[in-house]
Amino acid sequence: MRTLILSGGIRHDFADNAAALAGQLAAAGFDPEIETDIEAGLARLEDGRYALLTVMALRWRMDGDAKYAPYRAEWAFSLSQKGRARLGGFVGSGGGLFGFHTACLCFDGWDEWRNILGGVWVWGRSWHPPLGPACVTKTAEAHPLTDDLGGFDIVDEVYSGLSLANGVRPLLEARAGTMERPEPVLWVHRYGEGRVVFDALGHNRASIEQDNHAEIIRRAARWAAGAVDGAPGISA
Repeated sequence: MRTLILSGGIRHDFADNAAALAGQLAAAGFDPEIETDIEAGLARLEDGRYALLTVMALRWRMDGDAKYAPYRAEWAFSLSQKGRARLGGFVGSGGGLFGFHTACLCFDGWDEWRNILGGVWVWGRSWHPPLGPACVTKTAEAHPLTDDLGGFDIVDEVYSGLSLANGVRPLLEARAGTMERPEPVLWVHRYGEGRVVFDALGHNRASIEQDNHAEIIRRAARWAAGAVDGAPGISA
């Protein structure tokens, strides 16, 4: 199985993170390819060789906030109409989507991204405590991805105040720092014929390679891709 990892952006070591994520996906049976040119990567979806699209990038328009001015020339990004059609068409027609950490901040200005991914960052409302210890627990939602797993502790960022689409099934939630309540950090979702998983954790290599989280990453990717043979608990 092949997966295309779209990566790149600011305030994260995306080169190292993408390599760490690729390692986990390879361990799950995928042949991962990393691409930092978002439009070029989406164009490659048309050749039909990918079972899974993985988005671990931080690419958005960067308008309206002066603190991002130094980054705009290199990193500001608005997904083209053709790119939107390619991404939506891939997932809607049965391709798997694995959104990872900053994927929920991507592609602002495209309302359909919320429906595809299952939830997005809302500029001016969403936030997260500083990188630090977080407690991850299972929700009451039963799903093969997490049925035989327990809670765990991790050092990460916990996104709060995301806008979730209808039909999202949160499987894990986490609480950190000054948060008043836990927030969903892993959910599954359907978009057309496609399976979608979003994992809000994964700020750095240490998080990606943490034993409990790494197991979830491998299972999530295989579930999204529709691969059920040889792996426990990902058939539903």
